[in-house]
Amino acid sequence: MTAERARPRAEDRVRNVTVRGVTGRVSVRPGVGSCTDQVPLLLCNGIGTSLEALQPLVDELHPDRGLVRFDVPGVGGSQLPPFPYTIAGLASWVTALMAKLGHRRFDVLGLSWGGGLAQQLAVQGPRRVRRVVLVATGTGTLMVPAHPRVLRIMSTPQRHRDPAYAAKVAPQIYGGSMRTHPARGAALLHGATRSGSKLGYYYQLAAMTGWTSLPFLRLLRQPTLVMGGDDDPIIPIANPRMQAALMPHSQLHIYHGGHLGILTEADALAPVIDTFLDDEDPTRTRSTPDE
Repeated sequence: MTAERARPRAEDRVRNVTVRGVTGRVSVRPGVGSCTDQVPLLLCNGIGTSLEALQPLVDELHPDRGLVRFDVPGVGGSQLPPFPYTIAGLASWVTALMAKLGHRRFDVLGLSWGGGLAQQLAVQGPRRVRRVVLVATGTGTLMVPAHPRVLRIMSTPQRHRDPAYAAKVAPQIYGGSMRTHPARGAALLHGATRSGSKLGYYYQLAAMTGWTSLPFLRLLRQPTLVMGGDDDPIIPIANPRMQAALMPHSQLHIYHGGHLGILTEADALAPVIDTFLDDEDPTRTRSTPDE
């Protein structure tokens, strides 16, 4: 980490915010210095994990950048909604949440399941969402699928509730450095994270049922950075390549790693995100593969 990134940063403030009758747990780090007047970066997490799981990435992003993290309703410390929701409905709730926090415009980064939410936020709010970062994510129902064995493991929240099971399955579902250090997967899921209710996990699964971004990817006008690992069992590499090819203002960055590479190798990948978000002309480079 450079001296600039190592200097003290603004403290994250975790609080509960009620929007449309549902109370969500939110962490806000205000922008400082040159980033005070810039839009914040909203981080959308993977399925079943609370906002603490993103800490390795948060620690490596520019210390001045404003950041917002949240627990999806029913996950972590957020209230379980009374009924299942659609991904479009959740995107509307998140947009209202950001407005209540005082952010009418923002950048968004989506990891895995959160990448689907990020795509939906972008298409629903073209004037709200400035730039998009998609990490290890796909296009929903219509995509190159993972192996059935991987999908079976992903179909239940067991790995979020059983550290021994998480370590056992980490090499199969996460790939990358988890193949040699499977305990890292368990640590990421259980170190400081809060899983929330089982029903919250199934609400997340149900929200993506029948959803796909393929029909609207060509309509997205936001500059978008698409990142994918070359050893990701959950999101085969063909998916980020397809996403980048379909979006008119995209960059593609393929990294050597697995599904959680953005967390396990955050020191190498966070600067890629910072550069994209701060670039005055982020569309000038069509692709930046690391192969």
